[in-house]
Amino acid sequence: MTVEPALRPRPVPEPDGLPRRGSFGALARRLDAATPEHRDRAVDALRAFAILGVVLGHWLVTALVVSAAPGDGRTWSARSPLSFMPSLAPVSWALQTLALFFFVGGYSAARSLRRPQRTVGWVRSRLVRLGTPPAVLVVAWVPLTLLLAATGTDPMPLVRLMYSPLWFLCVFIGLTALTPLLARCGPYAAAVAAAVVGGVDLVRFGLDGPAWLGWLNVPAAWAVPYLLGIAWAKGRLGSRRTAVALLVGGAAAAVALVAFAGYPASMVGLPGARVSNLSPPTAVAVAFGLAQVGAALLLHDRLARWMRRPLAWAPVALANLSAMTVFCWHQTAFMLVTIVTRPFGRLPGLHDVPDHWSWIPARMAWLPAFASVLAGCRAVFQRFEGTSVTRGRRRCRRHD
Repeated sequence: MTVEPALRPRPVPEPDGLPRRGSFGALARRLDAATPEHRDRAVDALRAFAILGVVLGHWLVTALVVSAAPGDGRTWSARSPLSFMPSLAPVSWALQTLALFFFVGGYSAARSLRRPQRTVGWVRSRLVRLGTPPAVLVVAWVPLTLLLAATGTDPMPLVRLMYSPLWFLCVFIGLTALTPLLARCGPYAAAVAAAVVGGVDLVRFGLDGPAWLGWLNVPAAWAVPYLLGIAWAKGRLGSRRTAVALLVGGAAAAVALVAFAGYPASMVGLPGARVSNLSPPTAVAVAFGLAQVGAALLLHDRLARWMRRPLAWAPVALANLSAMTVFCWHQTAFMLVTIVTRPFGRLPGLHDVPDHWSWIPARMAWLPAFASVLAGCRAVFQRFEGTSVTRGRRRCRRHD
């Protein structure tokens, strides 16, 4: 997701009584003072929450299990605790935040597009900034793939896992390129996109239509929150009644579809599952996304007030400066920890099959290790992101 720096390039004096310059409190006060008054900090908080949900979701519901491959090699396969413990499905409802990702993206793009500028230049700049981090990720994986193959490990399961978040970026990039056109659509464009998803599901599941038809839902489903974000940027969706209707109606529809229409309860795809709510997205994913949009609208004002506190705003500002890097590299960080520690044996919560409840606390104990490696990846590759802390302090860019 393209993110504009939240910092102004002006020196901020240290008032008396501030903590030392090296402390987090001092950093928080400087970030707060350097943030433009017109910036919508609540939108940044929603974006950071969406990225955090994606990262934790992948880290908590994906396990890599190694097995012997023909020729004394090794192959990795992805497993999910949700496959073995279906009662954990509500966890996926808490961590599946992709609709927020697209909602905030549509809002930010529409706000940026409203400024006087050439549309072609706007699209080109946006696509370059969005496309560079994933391109760097793909290039960086070339030598790693060759190294894995040279050591007798089948790299393809790992490559597929690395690519899995990029599918959503491809859709996001496509919607971004179409933003000048989508911004001209009427207020019911999101309803039309949702109707397309419902029609495709009806043909697939109700009329035994071809499975490939489901891939029409990939752009249509994620266009729903993206178009709602555009509408929000235009001043629509402002009433509390609309927000409540989206939250309650979306949640009720999602629950009803799962309970009575045979859709899976998990909001994420499971290895080997016949039907997934995400790959391709279904009407359940759209309904759940509407509920998330409604909740975001209801929480906006409260979040905006909370983000006025320097200690609350600082981690959100820093997370937004690295949003694309974190999104692209979080799967790689998890896989690096898993691969590097494999010679030490089958470690609980990392290499074992997630088929028992004890796997959950064991996996959570590994989260700091994943985060540490991700921080290292961020330090190395953030320079390729369109927004870095350094650039944000050097120059003032327009608010997304």
